Amino acid sequence: MQKKDILIGLLFGLLLGFAGFLIVVMLFSNGGTSILENYSYLKNNGSIGKVITLGAVPNLLLFFFFLNKNKEMMARGVILSMLVLTIITLLL
Repeated sequence: MQKKDILIGLLFGLLLGFAGFLIVVMLFSNGGTSILENYSYLKNNGSIGKVITLGAVPNLLLFFFFLNKNKEMMARGVILSMLVLTIITLLL
């Protein structure tokens, strides 16, 4: 059961990180441009790592939510997803 809880926390963390990333990209968009154009613009400017980091901030809320519900293993999965997002940020 513990591995399943860690996997659930990992998936929730990655999904929330991706959703947060999309929200931040849409907030910093140039109006009517698409998400892919905004992504390429941010990547060319070298600020994609900053945007991924801002998109991962909601994971902090998810982490504390799981701790309040006494789901420590799911909270560990969220921490693992933050590690994965960090590695992705370093690679991009």
